Amino acid sequence: MTAEYRIAENRLGGERTLVVSAPDGTARAVLALPGATLLSWQVRSEATGRLTELTDGYRDDKELLVQDGVRAGLLAPFPNRVADGRYHHADQDHDLLPGHHGDRLIYHGFAREAPFELAHATTTADSARLLLHTTSIRPGRYPGYPFAIDLAVEYTLTARELGITIRATNVGDSTAPYAAGWHPYFTLSRPIDDLTLHIPAHTLIRTDAALIPLPGEDALLPLDNCPGMDFRTPKQLSDAVIDACYADLTPGPAGRIETVLTNSATGEELRVWQHSGYVHVFTGDTLARDRRASIALEPVETMTNAFNRPEHAAALALEPGRSRAFAFGVEYAVS
Repeated sequence: MTAEYRIAENRLGGERTLVVSAPDGTARAVLALPGATLLSWQVRSEATGRLTELTDGYRDDKELLVQDGVRAGLLAPFPNRVADGRYHHADQDHDLLPGHHGDRLIYHGFAREAPFELAHATTTADSARLLLHTTSIRPGRYPGYPFAIDLAVEYTLTARELGITIRATNVGDSTAPYAAGWHPYFTLSRPIDDLTLHIPAHTLIRTDAALIPLPGEDALLPLDNCPGMDFRTPKQLSDAVIDACYADLTPGPAGRIETVLTNSATGEELRVWQHSGYVHVFTGDTLARDRRASIALEPVETMTNAFNRPEHAAALALEPGRSRAFAFGVEYAVS
């Protein structure tokens, strides 16, 4: 009988986890049920022949619960920030931080802290698929978001690739604003300075000091006018400090949009893929620990503060009874 991928239950401190392992030892992933959060992704390195950690996730349950850095967080029902924690939808004003004064920073939605359960799993000799589900987004649960959303997250693990699909279903009776994304940190060496980055984007999203995109067309800056942030031609990160969103992404020959991180010394690459949307890049300069030890390459459906941008209203609208999926992932390769 051919050996198949294995799925085992474990714990990270007080939190439940799932450990997924390839039968030949070529790949391993660990998921925490809180937030359906990826804690670890390892593949057998072509450079060393050993399992090598390619992500920079939470080290313990305390970090997971605090959510500092939002390490590999699934971002829904909104990625990045909502300006002042307020937005207008369907002729109503909504406040995500009622009663808060002063600092009203809110970001990356609620899914990253939601309780998920394993709904289904399939294993073969070549892959494992895990479907995790939560019904926690309900009216009254999260201030300022009076909508009912079911989330299903499918992880697919193979020897060299990790794929993720987030599917949202509106189970309420009113149209909900909704968008998704992912906030993983990757590394092929520490620090990241010697790594090479390729971003197939033609436009940079301009923001104010609070990282909120400028109004209307003022937010769109052609990268021809911003060479320091232009990675259409792969170049070394060096001391570049980036916390920015890239738009007008160009698919490759296979139809996938790929943001590529390369270790030129070993030829190893991480190809972060998506089919649509934007990609946010963060070089980790303000992390509480291990600054610039990894880089966040974040597939997102919309730009920051999309809830307050009329041009995103149609794309955000999730009608009652309807579902929408956002697929992305990462592939390990050697050039």
